[in-house]
Amino acid sequence: MERSFDKDLLVAQLGRVADRKQFLATIGEIDLLNDNDPKRIAMEGRDVGYEVFFSVQLTRWVLKLDSEASEALMLAARGQHICRWMIPREDYTRDRPGYLKWRADLKKFHAHKMASILEMMAYPTEVISKVAELNLKKGLKTDPDCQTLEDALCLVFLEKQFSEFSAKTDQEKMIGILQKSWAKMSEAGRQAALGLKMGKAQKKLVEKALAG
Repeated sequence: MERSFDKDLLVAQLGRVADRKQFLATIGEIDLLNDNDPKRIAMEGRDVGYEVFFSVQLTRWVLKLDSEASEALMLAARGQHICRWMIPREDYTRDRPGYLKWRADLKKFHAHKMASILEMMAYPTEVISKVAELNLKKGLKTDPDCQTLEDALCLVFLEKQFSEFSAKTDQEKMIGILQKSWAKMSEAGRQAALGLKMGKAQKKLVEKALAG
């Protein structure tokens, strides 16, 4: 798959990467793997795996929040949900413990997958370790890069997934999800969220969540 969706955006960030060819080749490798996602979606006139779409949206939000994002942060964003479909929710019990185990296993899977790619691409140990920490969400509320990534994840959810998800989710449960997301976001992330365009139903849910 030719990586071209946000080429101009990424090229504009190349002044902060150690090796331009290495960085772009790594982004391309991540996108190739994510394009194997059986769930398909149209993006910019092309049929792509959903995780390609998701990773592009996440990258864009990270760079909106931090126009000087580090190389490790950009790599972590691109691979935050890499090959996510390989560990389906259906393989776990449909209760809270099952959900938490699924989420924990996903983070470890993504971090391991990304470490393998970065090793293959000859990245130094310190970059590989930093990306793994971000994929595992270590340092939330203390590490600025981790906080930016968390804000971006919440914003992609609100902008691209919230409408569909809320339509099939109990209102009280949805309000609880929004409140938990809001608690994890920084003030900058919250301000960005308040500026998003939403449908009337989704806007009311957000208002109820914040009022609570």
